Amino acid sequence: MTRPLRLQFAGALYHVTSRGDRRKTIYRDEFDRVNWLEILGQSCDRYNFLIHSFCQMGNHYHLLVETPEPNLAQGMRHLNGTYTQYFNRRHHLVGHLFQGRYNAIVVEKEDYLLAVARYTVLNPLRAQIVASLDEWDWSSYPYLVGRKEARPWMTADWLLGMFHSDRSCAVEAYCQYVQSGRGLENPLKKTRHQTVLGILTTSVPSEAPNKAGSLVEIARVQRRALALPLEAYREKYSDRNEAMARAYLSTAYTMAQIGKYFGVAYRTVSRAVQEFEKKSNAICD
Repeated sequence: MTRPLRLQFAGALYHVTSRGDRRKTIYRDEFDRVNWLEILGQSCDRYNFLIHSFCQMGNHYHLLVETPEPNLAQGMRHLNGTYTQYFNRRHHLVGHLFQGRYNAIVVEKEDYLLAVARYTVLNPLRAQIVASLDEWDWSSYPYLVGRKEARPWMTADWLLGMFHSDRSCAVEAYCQYVQSGRGLENPLKKTRHQTVLGILTTSVPSEAPNKAGSLVEIARVQRRALALPLEAYREKYSDRNEAMARAYLSTAYTMAQIGKYFGVAYRTVSRAVQEFEKKSNAICD
């Protein structure tokens, strides 16, 4: 069976799942769960991810993640690779922790974000692990309802704002919305071509390109409008080579444009990108 096309573009929203190899557990205790959350936070900070919803299960996890830059693959390599290194080191293991590559479905934000966010946190109830969501600490639900202090990488205020401008009213409405989803069909069953839930406003090819790993072709003007300005990369990353590499990997700028802005030659930008990609890929080795 053909593997589904990887879609990456600035502003994309994904439902991501990753399962343990041979369905084995990926969290052996609370310490593992806490460390996974810390590594998720690092990934969000490094790759500018926004988390709308998440849930840690036993042998897999769910993420509803928005990527202002087209860099889901890099961020997921960091998350799964770094956590695997931690897990193997702590439990004296070697080899793969996760089963193959993660699964990512592009979600149309306007019509499906709330439904998928709800589905994500309802998983412990669906699996009959708990009788009430108040009994499960390992999802975004306790953060949104105020049982836990929201983590900086969560977009709790944005999601609650979809229900009401007053926070207490928004929390109450959110709780009612989540509870009303019990017993409803999984919204992800409407996914098309194993990759898309909804109708995207960008141009998405109906078939995978010939070259494996190719990204969706989006007009460069549109990408630049959604990506960070070059000045932001320079200010965010103290290492100039990393700043240039991340700017290029956003796909919004050419190496010539980046070189002109940073005052370096084209080859300098090319070397910076190559070195950055080597370091990123080494995480999974």
